[in-house]
Formats: sequence, structure tokens, C-alpha cells
Amino acid sequence: MTRGRNVRLSPFLAMSILEKAQELEGQGRHIIHLEIGQPDFETPPCIRDAALRALRDGKTSYTHSLGILPLREGIAEYYLREYGVEVSPERVLVTNGTSAAMLLLFSALCGRGDEVITADPAYACYENFIRHTGAENIRVPAGEAENFQPDAEKVKSVVGARTRAILVNSPSNPAGTLLGREELRGLAFLGPTLVSDEIYHGLVYEGDAVSALEISPDCCVLDGCSKRYAMTGWRVGWLIAPPKLMPALQTMQQNFFICANSISQWAALAALREADAEVKAMASAYAKRRLILLEGLRSLGFSIGSRPAGAFYVLADARHMLRDKRGPADSLTLAMDILENAGVGLAPGIDFGPGAEGHLRFCYACSPENIEEAVRRLALYMERNL
Repeated sequence: MTRGRNVRLSPFLAMSILEKAQELEGQGRHIIHLEIGQPDFETPPCIRDAALRALRDGKTSYTHSLGILPLREGIAEYYLREYGVEVSPERVLVTNGTSAAMLLLFSALCGRGDEVITADPAYACYENFIRHTGAENIRVPAGEAENFQPDAEKVKSVVGARTRAILVNSPSNPAGTLLGREELRGLAFLGPTLVSDEIYHGLVYEGDAVSALEISPDCCVLDGCSKRYAMTGWRVGWLIAPPKLMPALQTMQQNFFICANSISQWAALAALREADAEVKAMASAYAKRRLILLEGLRSLGFSIGSRPAGAFYVLADARHMLRDKRGPADSLTLAMDILENAGVGLAPGIDFGPGAEGHLRFCYACSPENIEEAVRRLALYMERNL
């Protein structure tokens, strides 16, 4: 019998689709992967070179639990350069990806019976990080009318005595939409700690991404190298938090993780200081792929109520593909059926909350050729099944 906190966790369905896709590939099937946020670009050479230098120089020992000082200083330089915000390196915690940062942050903020507010839909793993601490995820509906982003008045209506944080994500996963400066300001001053997941900053094609640190120094910001620098497997992220939270965060880091990967930290420093040109080139490529995918999906009858402005996702209304008797009746069953019968991996909307049921999330972090082939396969699937 399973006991403990893990019994409250639910599977990450996008990963379940990926693992099923890998099983099919093991049987000789050709699968197009649009289900997971995995850039298809190589990590830029300047970053790989920095990692090799660190390895040759023997920088393979434990580091300071907060992260190597040059990297924390580099992160502070980044926020001053990009947002005009001064951040002390003592407020920076370098982690093994932003997932580790979230685990530490919500453990510091929350206890049993507390609450964290998110949009519905939102990134699939948020709820599990929150529930692992004993807290509850309060979802605020944020559909097409709200651009799939939380509305401050709706959030205010559910803030209570046990609300410890409001968690936002801009550009967002799963919809790629942005929170404007005034919308972010409205959320920042509702009372609970504002936690801003900014992992997709740097991948914006329309408008500007605003850092929560531009609004208030008392917020917590999550970011890292995985997405814009094509460094998903390097597992290096960071958390910027108010000074009052740093002792608890550092103590947990020391005990649970000791420190982030030493080689990856030196690689991340090179990313921040040397890879701007490569990031711009990748962002330009994603912007073109986005338009190819949007055109293809609309030609197949998908409704896209909120045009993605950043990240590399499209959240598309797929209710025209759902049927009650002859085939798939929900987004997970539909995604699995498309995978098995069309060879295209997609993330089911329900993975991101009840507000995305009936939708599918498409990731365009793959080649234009693969996107076009995925659209062709979906057209054939729909001809056979609808």
C-alpha cells in the first residue's frame, strides 16, 4: 500500500505520451514529437566549450550551496542588462533546473492546509509541487477570454487567510501567452507572495515579457537555461527570492541537493555572457515555425483563441475531434489515439487542468519539415476517423 505525500501526486501526461512514443519507436515506428518542450537545436558551441574548459580545469568538486559566485554575479548582470533591475548575488540560488527551485521554494512557503493560486490551465507539474508540501492548488479559470492568463480580480476573490503564493507563468505553458505589465502589477500587490516562472523569457515573438522583479523586489522569480539556450539536459536553473527566504532555501539546498552540477554552472555562465546571438537565431527560427504550425492547424479546423506570443507552444481547441461512441471522448484518449494511429505525439489538454480539457498542446520546437509532416499525418487521421 502506497503511503506518504507521493500518493497525492498525479502523472505528468506529456511524459506518459513521450514514453509511449519511445516504446513505439522501439518497435520501428517513426514518431514526430510535438508533445514535449524539447528544443531540437544543439547547445551553442560557446557553452559546450566552457563546460569542456571547466572539466579540463578540474572544476568537478562541490560548489557553494547557493552556486558559484561568478554565475550568481552573471545572473545579477543579466537582470540589470535585460530589465534594469538590481539583484544582489546573495538573493540568487542556483539549482538543478527550475524544478528543483520550485520544490525548494514551495517547501519554504507552504505547509499542510496552505494554498497556492494558479491559472487554469497551467503547467502540469505546478500542482504536484504544491501538493507535495501538503498545500492545495487553487485554480482560477483563465480561458480564451482572459488570454489563458490569471485575472487579478478573479484571483483576489479566492485569496484567503491560508493563501501563501500566487504563481504566474509568462510566456505561458501551455498557451504561450503573455501577462502585461499592469496585469502583473495587479497580481503582485494582492498580498500573497508573487512567484513568477520566467523560464521562457528570451523566446518572445510579439510584445515584451515583463519580469516580476520590475514590479516588486519582494517577488520570487524562477528561470534557467533549459529553454532559450537549448540546455534541457544540463539541468541548471535559478531562483531569486527575498532575503528573508534565503536562509531556509539555502539550508534545504545544503541538505537535499548540496549544490547544482558544477560543470553545468560554468556552462551557464558562458550562456549568459556569450550566447546572445545564438538565442536570437533560435528565437527567430521558432517564430517562423510558429506561423507554419498555426497555419497548418487552422487549415485542419482547429480553433486557436489566443495567438501564442512566446515560448514554443500552441494550445488548440480540438473538440471537433472528440466523439462519444465511435472513438476518443477526451483529450488524453485522443492524444493516445493520434500517437498510435498517426505517429504524432501531442500533449493532452487535461494535463494542464480542467480548463484545457478538449484541447491539445502542440510544441513547435522541432523542424519545419516535421511540423509540416505532422499536419499532413493529422489530416489523414481526420479523414479516416471523422
